[in-house]
Amino acid sequence: MNAQDWKDAVAKAGCVMCRRVDLPQRGRTQVHHVREGQGLSQRASDWLTVGLCREHHQGKSGLHGLGTRGFYQAYRLDELGLLADTIAGVAKGI
Repeated sequence: MNAQDWKDAVAKAGCVMCRRVDLPQRGRTQVHHVREGQGLSQRASDWLTVGLCREHHQGKSGLHGLGTRGFYQAYRLDELGLLADTIAGVAKGI
């Protein structure tokens, strides 16, 4: 498996947050690059990606909408937690 295959599998698995909070996903899955441990000008590896619907990615209640601290406060989950859930979901073939 190469990095593109991984991103495809992540996108196919759907929104990790919708699964976590048991909501039906609306819309397409967007692939988010985990920024944990990255400098501002560094791009995260394609292997460090999670699938999020638009709302959980860029919406008002999403990772970019709330910011990493706000997202953690709202869900008690950080990007590494999302990545762990993503890896488990892809491994199970979700």
